[in-house]
Amino acid sequence: MISIRAATPADSGDIARAHVDSWRSTYKGLMPSEFLVSLSPERRSVQWSAALENPDRNCIFVAEHKEVGLVGFVDCGPERGGWKEYSGEIYAIYLLEKYQGKGIGRRLFNQAVKELKRRNHQSMLLWVLVDNPSRGFYEHVGGKEIGQKEIEIGGKS
Repeated sequence: MISIRAATPADSGDIARAHVDSWRSTYKGLMPSEFLVSLSPERRSVQWSAALENPDRNCIFVAEHKEVGLVGFVDCGPERGGWKEYSGEIYAIYLLEKYQGKGIGRRLFNQAVKELKRRNHQSMLLWVLVDNPSRGFYEHVGGKEIGQKEIEIGGKS
């Protein structure tokens, strides 16, 4: 009942809603609640529209439930931080909470890996918050910690 397909510009609103909803459920207790409440699907939709207009950089795939619609997405492309030993990066992978733990994340992840390989990226990285409850997923698919950096989100380091 779940299909994975390339995202289109028409998906920007649905991607934005899934992005905000999954941040609110995944990062509850990890980020200030005021910040999570302030997230706006409308503002995120503008960001996703811009990403979808740049298919040479961003490759975005969505997971779509036949009856429910979009339930998750993955965004990948060239590595952005200057890690020379890694040419590709998964920028974001999010699923609505109800659809986590059902193999959909792995399918999205595998689709991103396949696309990065198609684009001649032989290695990749992704960033995960240290306290992210989904961190085990990345380890399960073969991820290894290679470094850390401090960032600030919603006023919290």
